Amino acid sequence: MRDVLSNRTTAIYMGGVLVSGFGDSAMLLVAGVWVKSLTGSSSLAAAVTFCVWAPTLVGPLLGTVADRVRRRPLLIRVNAVLGAVLPLLLAVRAGRDVWLLFLVLVVVGAGSVLSDAAEAGIVTTAVPADLRGDFNGLRMTVNEAMKLLAPLAGAGLFLRYGGGAVAILDAATFVLAAFAFSALRIREVPPAPSAVGWRAQTSEGIRVLRDHPLLRRLVAAGAVAMLLSGISSSAIYEMNDAGLHRPPAFVAVLYAVQGSGSIVAGLVAGAVMRRLPERAFAATGLLLFTTGAAVRAAPSLPAVLAGTLAIGVGLPWVVVAAFTAVQQHIPSALVGRAAAAAGTVVFGPTALAAAIGAGLVALVDYRAQLAGVGVAGLLAAWLLLLRDPAPEAGPARRSGSAEEEGARPVVPADHRPDVGDAGGQW
Repeated sequence: MRDVLSNRTTAIYMGGVLVSGFGDSAMLLVAGVWVKSLTGSSSLAAAVTFCVWAPTLVGPLLGTVADRVRRRPLLIRVNAVLGAVLPLLLAVRAGRDVWLLFLVLVVVGAGSVLSDAAEAGIVTTAVPADLRGDFNGLRMTVNEAMKLLAPLAGAGLFLRYGGGAVAILDAATFVLAAFAFSALRIREVPPAPSAVGWRAQTSEGIRVLRDHPLLRRLVAAGAVAMLLSGISSSAIYEMNDAGLHRPPAFVAVLYAVQGSGSIVAGLVAGAVMRRLPERAFAATGLLLFTTGAAVRAAPSLPAVLAGTLAIGVGLPWVVVAAFTAVQQHIPSALVGRAAAAAGTVVFGPTALAAAIGAGLVALVDYRAQLAGVGVAGLLAAWLLLLRDPAPEAGPARRSGSAEEEGARPVVPADHRPDVGDAGGQW
């Protein structure tokens, strides 16, 4: 972890992620409360989450945009645009104005997908292959820490000054992120013009995932994990009420415990990944998460807290494994599209899972629901670890190689080749 932070480029990048993540986490919580307070409608408040996640469904197309331009300028412009758009929410004053809030949240969601795709390309060239697990784990830690701190700040700001103040805070964090990314000392060569159209380029990002046996399994495992996570999370209020006999506010304690587990998971992810094969690492995370969910079926506070902590550790590992593998095995020229396609597959089931989980809570005992998640996780981990019926076609390719990709990689401005330098990375 020290090696990641000691590098100037990765430290600056992490600073950009930190400030933008803080504003995002604050705004996401406040947006739902804001809509509820203006309209009195719980369904409209729930639509906030859909607006933020909806652009994920066109992730491969947005990823193609990231692969057609230089990534650093794209990151700067996306964050600058979001910083300019969010102050529009100062015009939201009554229930009839919530359409503007929904529209801005869709723009923010699209910007997040674009940023993630561009960042995946930068990571493949700015972070050495053996440190990408540490880097992605650290990013996960930063994101989870923001989820613990930012909602409190956002809620306090909302209660004192209203939703417009939170929008200004979020805008300021995006502007700071744009300045942070502008300080990255990397040089990029514009991507070579493509001989094929947008549809073919977008399909290429999907196909490269589908045709890679390892990535196909890891991304599928991430999708299963997020699906099971939605089903498990939907039972939390019934578990809290019927199982623990606690007031609804106690759910916040459970989320805090889970967030703490995710912070720890991110800090140790790189070290664990270096000791386990990729599929074993993902399967371990899947088993930890789903076993923790099953343990929460016990009407015991210590068991529920232990299970919640296991969920916090295990679930991020599955996601980190999938996206680190995309960065490791996809050529840099394609990694934006592939990462965005992976994001669509992994996070796309979130809305479906919430609907399934809500239906199950109404139909079956919550303990059966949580136990079912545990059984499904065991089966998914077993399928993930099954040996492929045929060997993979050649060794996994590392991204960032100019000879393999037919294009020059992004090179840090202060890069000085050394004896130990390999693969065009530093």
